[in-house]
Amino acid sequence: MAAQFGRRLRKGAATTAVAAAAVAALSASQAPGVTVDGRGGQATADTTPAPEETADVGATGNSPYYTDLPPLNSPHPSPSASTGPGAAGRSEAGIPATVLDAYKKAEAALREAKPGCNLPWQLLAAIGKVESGQARGGRVDADGTTLSPIIGPQLDGNGFALIKDTDGGAYDGNSTYDNAVGPMQFIPSTWEWAGRDGNGDGRKDPNNIYDAALSAGHYLCRFGWDLSDRGDLRKAILSYNNSTDYLNTVLSWLEYYRKGTHEVPDGTGTLPVDRSDDHDRVRPTPSAPATSRPGSGSGSTPGKPAGSGSSPKPPTSPGTPSTPPTSPGTPSTPPGAPSTPPTTPTPPQTPTDTVDHLENAGTAKLTARAGDAFDERIRARAETATGKAVAAVRIRFTVIGDTDTTFAGGESVATVVTNGSGVAVAPALRAGEKAGDVTVRATVVGRMVPGLDYRATVTERVADTLVRTGDAELICAPGGEFADRVEVRATHDGAAAGKVAATATLITSADDATPNDKGPYFKDADGRAVRTLTGLETDENGLLKLPRLYADDTTGTFLLRVTTAGGAALTVELTVAPVGTTSPSPSADPSESPGA
Repeated sequence: MAAQFGRRLRKGAATTAVAAAAVAALSASQAPGVTVDGRGGQATADTTPAPEETADVGATGNSPYYTDLPPLNSPHPSPSASTGPGAAGRSEAGIPATVLDAYKKAEAALREAKPGCNLPWQLLAAIGKVESGQARGGRVDADGTTLSPIIGPQLDGNGFALIKDTDGGAYDGNSTYDNAVGPMQFIPSTWEWAGRDGNGDGRKDPNNIYDAALSAGHYLCRFGWDLSDRGDLRKAILSYNNSTDYLNTVLSWLEYYRKGTHEVPDGTGTLPVDRSDDHDRVRPTPSAPATSRPGSGSGSTPGKPAGSGSSPKPPTSPGTPSTPPTSPGTPSTPPGAPSTPPTTPTPPQTPTDTVDHLENAGTAKLTARAGDAFDERIRARAETATGKAVAAVRIRFTVIGDTDTTFAGGESVATVVTNGSGVAVAPALRAGEKAGDVTVRATVVGRMVPGLDYRATVTERVADTLVRTGDAELICAPGGEFADRVEVRATHDGAAAGKVAATATLITSADDATPNDKGPYFKDADGRAVRTLTGLETDENGLLKLPRLYADDTTGTFLLRVTTAGGAALTVELTVAPVGTTSPSPSADPSESPGA
């Protein structure tokens, strides 16, 4: 789909209001450790920078960035607001599906790798918006790689930082100076140490949004910064690009995305138009191709025709398509004849555009015990309306609902590209400790088609055998306390059965499992007698040690029955007798017998 060009010339009061609101909300006070340099920019006063990092150029080499600010209206207009200011807000709030997926995956990865950083994906989205307009409106392929490289101007010291070539042109194609590269605009020297593989393909590619987003997250989380702290947040952003205006612009978009956003199909994101080095550059017209970066036009002067010797023409109004120049030797349009507006070429369909629905690709019944991996893996096939398989499409698998079941690695979301047969195979699913049904939903990234739900069942942990860990006779005097606590071991198929639910009951008789109303008992938290304990659980080694037992004044032989999920059961005899009336067990030392 053609990228949507948006032109928003918000100067004066509107710009000031947005920036002031965002900065007031997120950075009301100056962060500790931030100083103002001689050019009016801010520099972080870190005493232990990474050795590879140049303190005054940041991740991007202080390359140009987009200065467009978010609209003043809410990112969540009413459903009927399809035109006017509300429509602009909804358009700006939309983030291309694959790009949004990359930001959220990076946040999840950093939550596990650096939980103290508290990186919000909205910060990555704000930086991605300012650096590349969300990868040029989401012009990426199924793997997240930009359809054409995004390369900033060469950093030759002419209005920018001076950074001589560090990569032999490997990333930026320039063997003289460095350029910022990719949707998050890393300079090659920073990418060499900050680059990460975010999509698991074994490569670290600055032009891949998954790699770039994860790398930006790790870059922002270094030095032990906590991004939920206002001061650390400011320092992290300034370390990315050392400019007060850059800081305020990113904070504006961060605040805007925090209020709400939604995904839009890849390639349809709104493109920014104003850039920090935007002085006398040629602005793109609405008919410019989506791959053109602002400032990359033919070099003609605004207001003059392309051909030499022609009389000047008045500049066209913003949003009005200009008449393309005629080829040499071609008669011009006669005076008074209606002009034909240029035709915008229809972009070729991507594989994602052809997907009509998803089908179950042979996934059988999904069942696993709590804590175990499911033997079966979920398979979904992308198909056209005629049932033809579609390859190279991103399928997102999401575990839905209140459950601790996850994919391998602990994530609840996984994105997989369909193979040549149109099939995407989700990572192995691992059952959590909560028993019950779990739903996994498959959807097409960047395409609004109905999702496909898979039902998985988690069964509780079970044991098939229970034995005591000791054989000492359990004896107590009336009104006393049993010296030994009952401990049992649970197994399943001969292996320790850990985390298995169990119940202990002092039963009436071997044939009557109802709780006894006399004889030995446990105590609750208030010291009252209880003869049934529920909510017990074996430890990871299958062991369960019961609380202490007490006896009332009734003498005799009593029964304690322990049962587990899965049907394992064990009955233990308890004896209550006056001191000196019972014989010690054969294994006991006579000197330690009751009454000795």
